[in-house]
Amino acid sequence: MTTNALPPAANAEYLTAALRRSGVLGDGCVREVAMVSSFPKLRSLTRRLHLDYEGQAGDAPPFLILKMGHLDGAGHPSYANRQEIAFYRDIAPALPARLVPNCFEAVEATDSSAWHLLLEDLTDSHFIATEWPLPPTFAQCESIVQALARVHAAWWDNPRLGVSVGSWRDTAASDRILRSLVDQFARFTDRYGEMMPPERRDLYKRLFDSAPRLLARYHSRRNLTIIHGDAHTWNFFLPRPDGGEGVRLLDWEGWSLDTATDDLAYMMAMLWYPDRRRRIERTLLDGYYAALLAHGVRGYDRKALDDDYRLSVLWLILRPVGQAAGNIAPRVWWNNLERIMLAVDDLGCRDLLD
Repeated sequence: MTTNALPPAANAEYLTAALRRSGVLGDGCVREVAMVSSFPKLRSLTRRLHLDYEGQAGDAPPFLILKMGHLDGAGHPSYANRQEIAFYRDIAPALPARLVPNCFEAVEATDSSAWHLLLEDLTDSHFIATEWPLPPTFAQCESIVQALARVHAAWWDNPRLGVSVGSWRDTAASDRILRSLVDQFARFTDRYGEMMPPERRDLYKRLFDSAPRLLARYHSRRNLTIIHGDAHTWNFFLPRPDGGEGVRLLDWEGWSLDTATDDLAYMMAMLWYPDRRRRIERTLLDGYYAALLAHGVRGYDRKALDDDYRLSVLWLILRPVGQAAGNIAPRVWWNNLERIMLAVDDLGCRDLLD
């Protein structure tokens, strides 16, 4: 283990105070902190910390995850990560236990300090099912969609949505986003014209023309919830057979208020090839719907789920275009584009444009 290069949020005195505030540390204190590993990313750095205690430590964890942002050359935060901070501050405490990592502290960025999260370490109790891009087993997929249903059900039509948690887009904001997407698609076709034969260009044109009507589903503000926004299966930690509890969903930087099926469609229709999707998609949707009902969702029938799922799949044809615009590698967006187009055909999503 290495002990150098620890930031102020990882020193023993700071962690003692933070863990006491969170209620997990008794009269003892953190005596020593060591960095076990670090995982740098473009917008954050994640460190796994080992903590030694002195005195009565109570339920204080022996390991912590410190996820924090970067500072630029002038000493200012390069990315605020307000969404994930807000998630752990405002949303996670209202979720049932063992759906997301426990958060011991969520601190916003200031003009001169980076944001950070002190999170439960799941390294020894949980695992990621497969290496990207392989899908999990069917049984693992069942446990993943069950967990996702519990997350969605917990915030389904909650009166706090758009009031104290998240915000709704009005029609003017939707119009601005739509114009931006039209421009983005035009740039995409200028650069990758051969990816967009006439029949595909016509599909996008019909989607843009129909968008005001299709967006009525969102603007109804009914049967909506908090969605993850990037719910691929590698963002789920599954419990190990020898001690983990509950599937946990990580990386909440892109959550928003929308139809729950956006997460399901992204997970299955965009990221799975047709043979696997066709074999298990319907069964997983059935299990997801049953879990919604079991966890209190009412006034949302099975047909409504199918209708929402097909609409979510249709909207997802815009995701690869956005990924290309954001300089995501072609090995990602091109495969996503081809898979989602096949799903649109399989599920009859073009009928939604008639």
